[in-house]
Amino acid sequence: MQVAVTKKGEELRAVFKTALEILDRIRESSSSEVAGFLTGLEGGYVEPGYSGALTRGKIEVLPTGRNFFAVDPTQLPSPSAWKIGVESAEKLIKYYMERHGKYPESVGEVLWSIDAYKADGEQLAQILYLLGVRPTWDSSGSVRGLEVIPLEELGRPRIDVLVRISGIVRDTLPNYIYLIDEAVAKVVALDEPYEMNYPRKHYFENLEKLKAVGADDVEELARARVFAEPPGAYGAGVNYAVEASAWRTDEDLAKTWVQWAGYAYTRGSFGKPAHEALLTNLHYVDMVNRNHISDEHDIFNCCCYFAYHGGFANAAKVVSGKDVEVVTVDTRDISNVDVRDMGDEIERVVRAKLLNPVWISEMKKHGYRGASEFSKKILHLYGWSATTKLVEKWVFDEITKTYVLDEEMRRWFMENNVHALEEIARRLVEAAERGLWKADKEILEKLRSIYTEIEAVLEGEIEGEVQGGAIAIFTASDVDMWRNSDAMKRAEDAFEKLKKISVRLKA
Repeated sequence: MQVAVTKKGEELRAVFKTALEILDRIRESSSSEVAGFLTGLEGGYVEPGYSGALTRGKIEVLPTGRNFFAVDPTQLPSPSAWKIGVESAEKLIKYYMERHGKYPESVGEVLWSIDAYKADGEQLAQILYLLGVRPTWDSSGSVRGLEVIPLEELGRPRIDVLVRISGIVRDTLPNYIYLIDEAVAKVVALDEPYEMNYPRKHYFENLEKLKAVGADDVEELARARVFAEPPGAYGAGVNYAVEASAWRTDEDLAKTWVQWAGYAYTRGSFGKPAHEALLTNLHYVDMVNRNHISDEHDIFNCCCYFAYHGGFANAAKVVSGKDVEVVTVDTRDISNVDVRDMGDEIERVVRAKLLNPVWISEMKKHGYRGASEFSKKILHLYGWSATTKLVEKWVFDEITKTYVLDEEMRRWFMENNVHALEEIARRLVEAAERGLWKADKEILEKLRSIYTEIEAVLEGEIEGEVQGGAIAIFTASDVDMWRNSDAMKRAEDAFEKLKKISVRLKA
């Protein structure tokens, strides 16, 4: 007698079948890993295989022990990544609407290569769906083109984007550039009302402004939405300005970000100087996002986090003169995609690491290197404050009490890495001097006193000049090599031209 199997029973059977397949692949890895390693040492042939995150459903990475390659760019975004991209885009729009009662006209996107190598193009999919287009795939899984999603199906306006890619995306994922550029070209050509098609609206506004400043190739630049540093260069520049105390105002940091990011990448141009086009697009940005897919790294791990993301938000705020939402789309758990304010994300990581006694204890076991890690993360915390002003007073208060005012901690630094302590104290003093931290008078006096003691120790150990003392603050205008660079001149000229054009157009 046959027993009827329900649809849910079939689904459950499929889940168990997949689970058993994964288990078999994991077991196979215990032998294939060693075999592949030894074959490689012998100069033999190691079979190629996928790499990636098993937590993203990529069971094809198992068994390990193969000569792995990162990704097939032609298959990005994948169909599963598209689903996550659609959901995250909808949540970004909802987040903004709940706070402002209207749709965002433009979303700034910090797009790094980790999106391809660990998330199969989830943020790329998010960008495409904001614009109101979707990929088409062939039978092999490769993306073969884009199709416009009708407004009736979309159910909302097309949201414009401004994408700041990294140098690694530029060099290894040119298909990202081509797909976004093609998507923008498709939507700006649609005969739709401006209130339902913000990319088209901004395209015609950009045309007018770029013509007024005498730009070349205005039609291409008016629809350019992907920007980065010039070919051969890497970084966002803002980290260097912050770490060297080489800025006085938010506009100084904005100009640095624009100077580095002012090169357009399209299907027709690869890194064309386009600072005016970048500035015209910055004017529309209402929100700046970067996807966070894994806690293997955090926002204090590297200076690039605040330089790219915080620098982007600061530049948009300076250029537009309006408040700009700074958020992160959290896709660590793809079953619970979330949009989080960067202020909340800063506090999440501060509590999880910098103020977590367990984490502090583990870092201290590493002596000099652990002290360096404390110093680096606190410097990057300061960088987020400089670019976004989202670090609350209590965070600076607790960091100061934990790392500088605590006598046991101070002794540990003195024994293991006094230079790290000097850097921490210096950044906290600088935060107070710049008004980023409204420090209580008593705490600040203690901090300054200890900073002076640290300087005395360093002066006794090192011959010549020591960094301590009054904190020197300067800008690019104070250094001939910076002030006279072609990139800085282009950024300065673009700022001044567009300021005049904006006044003229308003009149």
